[in-house]
Amino acid sequence: MKVSAPSKLIIASRESRLAMWQAEHVRDKLAALYPDCTIEILGMTTRGDQILDKALSKVGGKGLFVKELEIAMAEGRADLAVHSLKDVPMDLPEGFELAAVLEREDPRDAFVSNDYASLDQLPDGAVVGTSSLRRQALIAARYPKLVVRPLRGNLDTRLRKLDQGDYAAIILAAAGLKRLGLPERIRACLDPEDSMPAAGQGAMAIEIPSGRPELLDWLAPLNHVETANAVTAERTVSKAFGGSCQIPLAAFATIENGHMHLRAMVATPDGTRIARAEVQGAAGAPRELGARVAAALSAQGAESILEACKADVADAGE
Repeated sequence: MKVSAPSKLIIASRESRLAMWQAEHVRDKLAALYPDCTIEILGMTTRGDQILDKALSKVGGKGLFVKELEIAMAEGRADLAVHSLKDVPMDLPEGFELAAVLEREDPRDAFVSNDYASLDQLPDGAVVGTSSLRRQALIAARYPKLVVRPLRGNLDTRLRKLDQGDYAAIILAAAGLKRLGLPERIRACLDPEDSMPAAGQGAMAIEIPSGRPELLDWLAPLNHVETANAVTAERTVSKAFGGSCQIPLAAFATIENGHMHLRAMVATPDGTRIARAEVQGAAGAPRELGARVAAALSAQGAESILEACKADVADAGE
């Protein structure tokens, strides 16, 4: 039976400028599909937005950015929530599911600096800011004489900290800068061979309460199959190792002519131990490819690397 078009939809979103851009982007796409539908955005501040003085890995991880939005959906105050996929935990709470993954923006990391054109140009001892243990590990491995310090806050806050001289350079997701019309702040995009992206980086996802098949039908036109397959493979790798921001893990899939190339790595935060793996196969079997890469990483001692990471995080929290 054909589901009738929606008459009203409410989108839950964080209130940061980037999050609101993403919610508005989804709103506009839905408005084009359902011109008679009233679509509202419910802006919210999450715990992840409030706690800015500690590394995300030490205060609860990625779930801090989505919990309040899930509560709003559970209480019926919102029908759907829009997220940056890399902020979405690998295992959603019971009662929720991902309904659609939109076409990916640039998945690469971006080098941002007012004084230097690249990581290679930074002098010894220069301070680089990042919120990511993954980026920290990759920078430490290639540039051991640089100093990596935590950088929290929304995108505008991070740029302000750079501009006031707290850092010589910062590393951000290129997608966020491009979405907010700030591509000129990017001095260089880092090659994925050198700075492998986080699982799902550059992709947006729509989360809904389970048990609402009409929402799945309404949102289905927004799902980009190629992106969904790529990020499913990436997230399968991350999930195999309990993926969270407490571990430096990267996973990146590219698809060409129905063929997927999936790469992944795990590392210690200081970059002294790194395991890397890659596989190729049919794009329509993302979970199988993800499992193969995870197995290859395990064969290289990934679990012992990650245990060392967890111990470091636990010690830092004492």
